[in-house]
Amino acid sequence: MATTTAERVKHETLDYHALNAMLNLYDKDGRIQFDKDREAVDAFMADHVRPNTVTFSNQDERLNWLVNEGYYDATVLARYDRAFVIALIAQAHASGFRFQTFLGAWKFYTSYTLKTFDGKRYLEHFEDRACLVALTLAQGDEALARQLAEEILSGRFQPATPTFLNCGKQQRGELVSCFLLRIEDNMESIGRAVNSALQLSKRGGGVAFLLSNLREAGAPIKRIENQSSGVIPVMKMLEDAFSYANQLGARQGAGAVYLHAHHPDILRFLDTKRENADEKIRIKTLSLGVVIPDVTFRLAKENAQMALFSPYDVERLHGKPFGDVAISELYDELLADARVRKSYINARDFFQTLAEIQFESGYPYIMFEDTVNRANPIAGRINMSNLCSEILQVNSASTFDENLDYATIGHDISCNLGSLNIAHTMDSPDFGRTVETAIRGLTAVSDMSHIRSVPSVETGNAASHAIGLGQMNLHGYLAREGIAYGSPEGLDFTNFYFYTITWHALHTSMMIARERGQHFASFPASRYASGEYFNQYLEGNWQPKTEKVRALFARSGITLPTREMWQQLREDVMRYGIYNQNLQAVPPTGSISYINHATSSIHPIVSKIEIRKEGKTGRVYYPAPFMTNENLALYEDAYEIGPEKIIDTYAEATRHVDQGLSLTLFFKDTATTRDINKAQIYAWKKGIKTLYYIRLRQLALEGTEIQGCVSCAL
Repeated sequence: MATTTAERVKHETLDYHALNAMLNLYDKDGRIQFDKDREAVDAFMADHVRPNTVTFSNQDERLNWLVNEGYYDATVLARYDRAFVIALIAQAHASGFRFQTFLGAWKFYTSYTLKTFDGKRYLEHFEDRACLVALTLAQGDEALARQLAEEILSGRFQPATPTFLNCGKQQRGELVSCFLLRIEDNMESIGRAVNSALQLSKRGGGVAFLLSNLREAGAPIKRIENQSSGVIPVMKMLEDAFSYANQLGARQGAGAVYLHAHHPDILRFLDTKRENADEKIRIKTLSLGVVIPDVTFRLAKENAQMALFSPYDVERLHGKPFGDVAISELYDELLADARVRKSYINARDFFQTLAEIQFESGYPYIMFEDTVNRANPIAGRINMSNLCSEILQVNSASTFDENLDYATIGHDISCNLGSLNIAHTMDSPDFGRTVETAIRGLTAVSDMSHIRSVPSVETGNAASHAIGLGQMNLHGYLAREGIAYGSPEGLDFTNFYFYTITWHALHTSMMIARERGQHFASFPASRYASGEYFNQYLEGNWQPKTEKVRALFARSGITLPTREMWQQLREDVMRYGIYNQNLQAVPPTGSISYINHATSSIHPIVSKIEIRKEGKTGRVYYPAPFMTNENLALYEDAYEIGPEKIIDTYAEATRHVDQGLSLTLFFKDTATTRDINKAQIYAWKKGIKTLYYIRLRQLALEGTEIQGCVSCAL
């Protein structure tokens, strides 16, 4: 139907927020008005961004001014010939980049771009930020800088928030801002942990702490009985530290704590998140995670009592902290040992309590301890995860002198993240080069990260060179190709996409190790060094089950790794090693997926038109990627799809990802705690490693960003 002159004038006078809001209003024919969001982007750029952008007569003048005024880091630009930098930026501006949604443009200009110190004027566009990130990470390598800029501008690779936000800036935060630290069962370690919470939160970091090693409430101290206060006072101190170090009032620090299910304080730990908890124990801002071994499920199946073992006694008798003990393997031995103090709760009651707390608060996260460690190719034990439950790495303890100096520096964990857009990566002219470029970019983040405020984190990073290549836009891509999320074709694609990513990621890490003559520190003791890791890919027939998926890879010109390719990679890895101890982790992409116009992580969408509350602006509307009025049926939301299909999808990816995947379970408003229990058991049986939040439709404010992930910086 033709637009009248009056309607045209009316629309032309609408501001960008009003145009964006029309996404939530059907037109006269009952169709979603996607074109109004595109008009909102144009209006935002014309009416707000360009008038508030500082301009220069040429790029050379601009760069000199930004360096001289303290905005850009001169050392980054000094690694390159100025003519190359100017040409790279000019090429970026000629690339044809444009934001696909109003929210994407809004997010970039409010949260990412460089502004004048008074915050009133813009000094960068997306193309400029992409180039500064590429130049920073390439560290003087012009070819890599070109490749990184191309991958970012094309939307194929998107570095996580701390990297994308801070690269190239003179006054910047860390390029990585998610950390995992152990706490040992002594006052020196607890004191160091509180200090680390302050130091890392001051720098914008989200921090997870392992509490499993701490002795329980009532345990002896120096053989005097009933002296220990248990884990809750430590949680309170950590929560206060995060609240105090609030990044100049910008936001509260963010932290998480993990406790083993067989720790005697487990029920008190869970009670801290009850709505009616006593204020003396209530934990308001700290995220909780529970580590659950296989034996707990066995005991629940048998409707048996589950023993909770004193960490103090376990460490005293077995010579290792509670978090480093495989409880499933030692359960019967510990049960029979009269020297180990123990208390009992019913295993089914434990899972019921878990579901009740999740029903009320969405917490705790869950890590399936034995599943994680069976899949772990690295020597050592994984005993915790992070603020978004996708980082799964080996750690080791530090020891301290009485003055809190390090006697021995252990290995704590930092996570360097960035994600590929599955749809654009499948469209890449060179799939392998896209993955290689992303791996090299993330490796540069690890190489450039020196967290000196917490020596155990710096030592761990230097030894591991660990990174986490993530993925996003699975639902968007599947819908674009006419495939329903969780369908046989959807599961088939997920399996073989991650299968192919894994080969290229490992191949790149092997090449880096060969080029540098260096592998990660514990490589010789890993299942990569023995070649055992590769057996899963050398056995069976690795071919897609469905013709549709075979056709998708063929159309994109992507070669699925053959048995011969895996065999050659195995030989090369055994000879040269790999540089990165860990390579993949799938985070709950938030802001970067909006900028990139991608569905978050590998989850289904939460709504066809997502409604987000953005600061003082009010509501902003976001349409699902590749959605049209003709393919709406393929955009069922996560609540409609339900937990089983989401778990099935994640299970296909999990088998290839060496770390974890942030998996949120979504339930309709009719769900009960029994439904949550059933989903947890189903996830455990399907080989899922971790569960993130529980979301109930009536409790979830759709479109509201999960604040914990901001610190994981995605």
